Amino acid sequence: MSQPVKSEVIAQYKTHEKDTGSSDVQIALLTARINHLTEHLRTHRKDFHSRRGLLQMASRRRKLLDYVKSEDLAKYNDLLQKLNLRK
Repeated sequence: MSQPVKSEVIAQYKTHEKDTGSSDVQIALLTARINHLTEHLRTHRKDFHSRRGLLQMASRRRKLLDYVKSEDLAKYNDLLQKLNLRK
């Protein structure tokens, strides 16, 4: 992911001025990376090393989403809607 895209995602999901690592931002960044890697894997079907990384990122995002759900259900539902995620 390029630096301008990353800065854009952070700016959109930050909760305060210097926020770069809150759960919301981490989930949004992982979602952007997952979407980018999914496009890569559509053209490079046999790239199993990248596929493993994709599965790890999806697992990490799922764990962060579970944490947000346990802390604040409204924020969880808002994130799912903003990021167009299922569930």
